[in-house]
Amino acid sequence: MATGIPSAPPAPRLLPPNAVTSRDLSGSPAIVGFSNGPFAGGVSYPFAHSGRLAKQLRSSRSTAIRCSATPTTAHEASVSKKKSTTRRDVRNIAIVAHVDHGKTTLVDAMLKQAKVFRDNQTVQERIMDSNDLERERGITILSKNTSISYKGTKINIIDTPGHSDFGGEVERVLNMVEGVLLVVDSVEGPMPQTRFVLKKALAFGHAVVVVVNKIDRPSARPDYVINSTFELFIELNATDEQCDFQVIYASGIKGKAGLSPDNLADDLGPLFEAILRCIPEPSINRAGPMQMLVSNTEYDEHKGKIAIGRLHAGVLQKGMEVRVCTSDDTCRFSKISDLFVYENFSRVPTEQVQAGDICAVCGINDIMIGETIADKSLGKALPTIRVEEPTVRMSFYINTSPFVGREGKYVTSRNLRDRLYRELERNLAMKVEDGETADTFIVSGRGTLHITILIENMRREGYEFMVGPPKVINKTINDKLLEPFEIATVEVPEEHMGPVVELLGKRRGQMFDMQGIGAEGTSLLKYKIPTRGLLGLRNAMLTVSRGTAVLNTVFDGYQPWGGDINTRDQGSLVAFEEGTTTSYALFSAQERGQMFIGPGMEVYKGQIVGIHQRPGDLSLNVCKKKAATNVRSNKEQTVVLDTPLSYSLDDCIEYIQEDELVEVTPLSIRMCKNPKRLAKKR
Repeated sequence: MATGIPSAPPAPRLLPPNAVTSRDLSGSPAIVGFSNGPFAGGVSYPFAHSGRLAKQLRSSRSTAIRCSATPTTAHEASVSKKKSTTRRDVRNIAIVAHVDHGKTTLVDAMLKQAKVFRDNQTVQERIMDSNDLERERGITILSKNTSISYKGTKINIIDTPGHSDFGGEVERVLNMVEGVLLVVDSVEGPMPQTRFVLKKALAFGHAVVVVVNKIDRPSARPDYVINSTFELFIELNATDEQCDFQVIYASGIKGKAGLSPDNLADDLGPLFEAILRCIPEPSINRAGPMQMLVSNTEYDEHKGKIAIGRLHAGVLQKGMEVRVCTSDDTCRFSKISDLFVYENFSRVPTEQVQAGDICAVCGINDIMIGETIADKSLGKALPTIRVEEPTVRMSFYINTSPFVGREGKYVTSRNLRDRLYRELERNLAMKVEDGETADTFIVSGRGTLHITILIENMRREGYEFMVGPPKVINKTINDKLLEPFEIATVEVPEEHMGPVVELLGKRRGQMFDMQGIGAEGTSLLKYKIPTRGLLGLRNAMLTVSRGTAVLNTVFDGYQPWGGDINTRDQGSLVAFEEGTTTSYALFSAQERGQMFIGPGMEVYKGQIVGIHQRPGDLSLNVCKKKAATNVRSNKEQTVVLDTPLSYSLDDCIEYIQEDELVEVTPLSIRMCKNPKRLAKKR
């Protein structure tokens, strides 16, 4: 990609080429204005958060604006037209942002104002989060397509996940679009995942429209957010055209947008206008041989496998015979049985699709993400989709507990193997390998949450299995052991900052930035920390901050091994016989630590029933019954039991150590000691 930034000299070339500079008192260059572009005029920007750039940006863009995607002269337009044909009636955009910055809520408002739904139609919140897990957790997990119409132009919208563990979903859809809406919170500003998704979008050469969302928050600081975003563009070596980004201020939940934070329109009209003006029209080869890169797949009970992607060239017709090409130059032939395009909030059948549009294709049951659907005679494969490598792995085992088969439908190693390898068809960022034994499989992903979502989906589908603790994937380069490091940002009230800093220090974290946020007395801490140090960190941080800390992470790179890390100081309470728990036994057992179980529950030998208050494991009899002899001389005592800890699947995976496993069934989640590890110790 042409970055517009020459390689030498490296240090002074942080300034845009149209910048007019002067020397400050120290002799360093400072921007005092721009000779052209949207910042033309007397902008003072010494790369500090003074807000002057933001104010000038707002005043200059409150009038008619020329975006970087718009040709400035008739000559430029004629030159670009000769190179390729464009479709003026289509725009393809992806909405990217950090988690909880309001992408899906903004899409809701765009759909409602585009009259996708009837006026009397009941529409639930975050309608794009259609998956049950997405609704329960309040996050977007899968990328989804929709479209709206505005002033005769069809706008294809792709809603993407904001969590770093699902970065693969963002990477594989960016080749379907020409531009992105970068949504940034008006208080937090650019966060770790903002940097990740923006870096990918800039690498594709996409135009960017920055949306400062939640502008109605009382502590909103738009000047700081714009300055920070502009600095982020420069840090990521954006081209000068990409640095000429359009800024829109919006409140997604109220459905309002504007060119100034103090003067929002009554609707999202300014946002729609910015999309039409600043997002380039799709560049297509209408007369060339048909080519479509498959970026997503879905499954329908009646239609079978559905391939979703953008048609790059030619015309695709229903009933057409096509060639399916792979990256290794192997091809096979197939036929299109059904063809759909996205209109409003549904897929609509069509007879043909023109190049530049996003469509769904049926009839190719063995299609895979990254393959190319091409012309039967002249078709060639497009470059395949590449995503970053996984950083965490977990071992999956068949269930070997005494309760095996009671609740699950699929319990054999063949069932487990087929399901795990089927996940690879859609989840590009995940890898599956066979383990040392026939009933063991190694699953690698972007993070613990990435693999936990797979475990939860399999559990709901009726699978029964066991998983081991998460482990990082190390590398050895030039005889040096390297491990993955991540950038962690923590938002924490000042009164709890001390314990949080101490906790991160124990996990080998290195602080490189600390600043205050808004007027709420909240501090933002930025750390570079080994991925190992993040395993089991979330619960510990919530404990020391009394539930007030917010942790976000994103992969940074591989660095030398950081040293040993102790992630858990306490041992486990383990049941040493099978049976049903009693209040009498639990009353004495709870003096040893915190319990996971209550009375009347079935347990088995080796099951973890609580957290020991000291290091090391302790075996307990939680099924002991009170002796029935000499009842009259012993007055019946009232037994008061503490409320047992309720651990979710995520909590259990964070808790377990090297010699422990999590047993996952459709109805229960238990933890136990690994019998193979115990046998080795003996």
